[in-house]
Amino acid sequence: MGRILNLETATTNCSVCVSDGDKVLSLKENNAVNYSHSEQLHIFIKEAVEEASLSFSDLDAIAVSKGPGSYTGLRIGVSSAKGLSFSLDLPLISVPTLESMAHQVKALEGEIIIPVLDARRMEVYSAVFNGDYEEIRETRAEVIDESSFGEYSSRTKVHIVGSGAQKCSEILAHSNFYFDKGIVPSAREMAKIAFAKYQAKIFEDVAYFEPFYLKDFVLQGKKKD
Repeated sequence: MGRILNLETATTNCSVCVSDGDKVLSLKENNAVNYSHSEQLHIFIKEAVEEASLSFSDLDAIAVSKGPGSYTGLRIGVSSAKGLSFSLDLPLISVPTLESMAHQVKALEGEIIIPVLDARRMEVYSAVFNGDYEEIRETRAEVIDESSFGEYSSRTKVHIVGSGAQKCSEILAHSNFYFDKGIVPSAREMAKIAFAKYQAKIFEDVAYFEPFYLKDFVLQGKKKD
């Protein structure tokens, strides 16, 4: 069996799905302008389990999107996942946020997928995947300039997707770059990745697991008059 509760809270999309193997049984999500995770996450968890015609005792694992992304969003998702994992005595699985985003793109052989999440100013969180969703460059926080991702411009097509795609499109002009800012992390794409980890018994230590923030949290103070 492989019935997994998947939680995605790394961005504004509060997303929960229940999967059996790599098949999604139910999905509840809301990509609000403002973060709604603290109000909606546990409601979505309950509704997703019920809509899958399961109870919590039927689950085999808990999976959570580990980042990078919003500091607060990741804290809420990981805290909830760890609480459920501990209370239900279920293994905890972490799914890289950018990897699950890459799975939303149907790329052909030779094409490249670069998920980008908006960070501060001209910065994005990014990773690079081939058309088989294999990571060929690790996750980084980087400032976008005219030379960004230039080493991949000779490929037939480079998919630059996610909330950081807009700022990339304003600077990167190569004809092989295609931009889609509409792709957001969703629990739906976590299912296949989480199930593969479940089969391989790649689990996190519930006591010590922390989100992949990539950067330190910076509290923005009020400007002085």
